[in-house]
Amino acid sequence: MNKICSIIKKYWFGIKGEWTYIFNRKIAYYTKETFKFINIIAIGVIIILGILSFKYKSVYTVYLDGEAVGYIKSKNDFENLLEEKLYDNQEENIAFSTINVDKQYKLKLLDKQVQTNEDEIFTAIKENSDITYFRYAINVNSDPKVYASSLEEAEQVVSNMKEDISQDIELSILKIYETQNQSNKEVQIETLAQDLSNSIHEEEKRIASTINGVYLSKNPVVGNITSRYGAKERIRNHTHQGLDISAKTGTKIQAVADGKVTYSGELGGYGNLIKIDHGNGVETYYGHCSKIYTSVGKEVKAGDIIGLVGSTGNSTGPHLHLELRLNGKVVNPLNYLYK
Repeated sequence: MNKICSIIKKYWFGIKGEWTYIFNRKIAYYTKETFKFINIIAIGVIIILGILSFKYKSVYTVYLDGEAVGYIKSKNDFENLLEEKLYDNQEENIAFSTINVDKQYKLKLLDKQVQTNEDEIFTAIKENSDITYFRYAINVNSDPKVYASSLEEAEQVVSNMKEDISQDIELSILKIYETQNQSNKEVQIETLAQDLSNSIHEEEKRIASTINGVYLSKNPVVGNITSRYGAKERIRNHTHQGLDISAKTGTKIQAVADGKVTYSGELGGYGNLIKIDHGNGVETYYGHCSKIYTSVGKEVKAGDIIGLVGSTGNSTGPHLHLELRLNGKVVNPLNYLYK
């Protein structure tokens, strides 16, 4: 019996060893073939990339208002050109300027024979954008006589003028936002009167807070302004189109005026966003909300709680991003709020 068991074991382990040997050879063979296949694919990719790099080049297609206007070699270099040429305040006594234009970039492979046209695109952007210039004016008897690029400079001018003119002359400072439409050269000028003694009457405040007939009577939140309209910062590739007000998460957000909610939900970099239409082409945007307490179609009154401050979307910390728009174009909220 023992002899039979020994024969069976010998036979079994012989078969097992043979199958193990065959299996290992198969593994080695297929591993080798797999590496061969991968090498062939890699060589093919390199050849294809070489052919593409010989015939094509990588560029960016530039779109204005959704329409392709040409090609540029480098997005960063082109943005630097816009920064240098368009945002450079060539006019006298300009505090800063902003440009409102809908432009987009998309990466594309282009035949090397086709030339890029940065100069033409630059001209198209300049001609199809609204440029807003911001400065101060010193009024003498309600007539602007002198312009300055900062409030400090304007106050110094007023101080010097007081020494040289009669006491009967009325002096005041105006903050002026002059928007120029480059295509038809229309100019829209908005002014905010600032009494030198900081004692503006309520009616003057109300008028100063009215945009196109809509009275903005409430500041949306109480907090510190951390980024102003028109600011140039590394976190975005364009000037700031609104106002950032820092506040704790959960701070209540008020509607700034009566109106109807037209958007309530998540939207890209805005995170949780509320849009309110106040009529006469006036809209407000409330971005990065942690919670939304309103819905599309709901009528709201100035001071109604519409949501809570948060840090949703493209945000580095809890704050409210407030935008003010007139006929679809952004305007500076500080013309009308937080005065």
